[in-house]
Amino acid sequence: MMTRVRSAVSNIIGGIMASGANAHENHPDLPPRFQYSRPDFLALSPDEVECSADHISRPILILKEMKLPWATGYAEVINAGKSALNEDQACCEVVELRKRPADPSSPSYTPTRRRSSLPSADILETIDSMEVKELDFHYWALFDGHGGSGAAVFAAKFLHLHIEEQLQEVLEILQNPLLQPPTCLGEENPVHHLHPSAGCSQRGLSRAASLRGAAGAPGSPNTMAPRFFMEKKIKQESLVVGAIENAFKEMDAHIARERSVYSISGGCTALVAMYLLGKLYVANAGDSRALIIRAGEIIPMSSSFTPESERQRIQFLAHLQPSLLGNEFTHLEFPRRVTKKEVGKRMLYRDFTMNGWAYKTVQEEDLKFPLIYGEGKKARVLATIGITRGLGDHDLKVHDSDIAIKPFLLSSPEVKVYNLSQHEHGADDVMILATDGLWDVLSNQEVAEAVSGFLGNCDPDDQHRYTMAAQDLVMKARGVLRDRGWRIAGDRLGSGDDISVFIIPLMHGNKHPQPS
Repeated sequence: MMTRVRSAVSNIIGGIMASGANAHENHPDLPPRFQYSRPDFLALSPDEVECSADHISRPILILKEMKLPWATGYAEVINAGKSALNEDQACCEVVELRKRPADPSSPSYTPTRRRSSLPSADILETIDSMEVKELDFHYWALFDGHGGSGAAVFAAKFLHLHIEEQLQEVLEILQNPLLQPPTCLGEENPVHHLHPSAGCSQRGLSRAASLRGAAGAPGSPNTMAPRFFMEKKIKQESLVVGAIENAFKEMDAHIARERSVYSISGGCTALVAMYLLGKLYVANAGDSRALIIRAGEIIPMSSSFTPESERQRIQFLAHLQPSLLGNEFTHLEFPRRVTKKEVGKRMLYRDFTMNGWAYKTVQEEDLKFPLIYGEGKKARVLATIGITRGLGDHDLKVHDSDIAIKPFLLSSPEVKVYNLSQHEHGADDVMILATDGLWDVLSNQEVAEAVSGFLGNCDPDDQHRYTMAAQDLVMKARGVLRDRGWRIAGDRLGSGDDISVFIIPLMHGNKHPQPS
């Protein structure tokens, strides 16, 4: 095992992710679910797709036409040779939500009747109440693949459809801003679930009765035990967050199912921004990043999920289920590898209960390879993968072993909400979504200064300005090819990774009508 681990670590140090093709089980007999492509909205021909994969010139691809919602800008560039193809993917859609027709098998279903004359006022009222209402949501997403492009391409095709499916279930609730989400769908007392301003007296009486027992006078035989808790209030916003979270889980399960029929290579991170009813929902699973620039202020809208940021969760799982480590790894963390001669000595360590460090007596068990090893971008889980949340990776195993890595990875995103309707936004106020190829070489501050500076020199009415700003940002991170590789400002090393960037002008969100 130590030989296998050393091999994996040497690959990491050499700049090659061990979560590549040899860490995933290949299924050569299965056809790919989708052929490799670039995002649909780029509208590239096959020849253009082939030319975009030039690792020497690394051409920056931008939109041919300004056809994305909100005049969104987009640019991307392939890596400098890390992988044969660009493993980033992107998607941008406007998805319409329609009320589903009643289920004919439902006991409450009543078929509509034919009419042979003009409808009466009563019938018109009934028709109006049965009218199919709709909402739509705007959707932007970036997927950063590893170990192949299959999972990223697959997620780009389907994740927004899973979100749509989850939102359909709560569509009627979302359409009524005064309705507090019912605890149980189908309850017959809607008054209990009205917004506080619409029914506080009725609910207050209901809760008072509930606390008293609501079954008779004190001392009567029908008196129930008092309940010393109130029913938790759930905001409509939480239903949207829950829909997104469940959609990510369903997307991951979808990949798991399809891989028995199709070859879906590798895994991917996922970063999604969704606009619905005046709010932006930003969901992140991985190490891509989103931030808002508003009047010069930088507002981070995502957190990165890495072996270091999720160390305690991962260590705790290994503590609960040590069999996942295959008797080859230890869940404890040490500042460096423990050597044989240090057995019996006192050495710094930490486990899942600790943020700080303490000393322990080194034992033979501690000579196993650490579950989490490395620092910064070189930190790895089980000496293999550098991200801890995402989609796919169902077949990923430790190099040359049967130790599965998927149990330590989560598909669940962190979702942050930005209430767009509560702020006025100018032409230079934007949200930036980008894969880690950008953030590896540029800080939040550098990105904000670059975008604000570029937009400040553009005509505010020029709808191409956001794509040009995205192109400029990708160019700043890629740099220029010199004798010593790709270099950026200050003669620093440029990004050799795939880079994908959305720049979304927030002022367009204020133009959409909000629910009354």
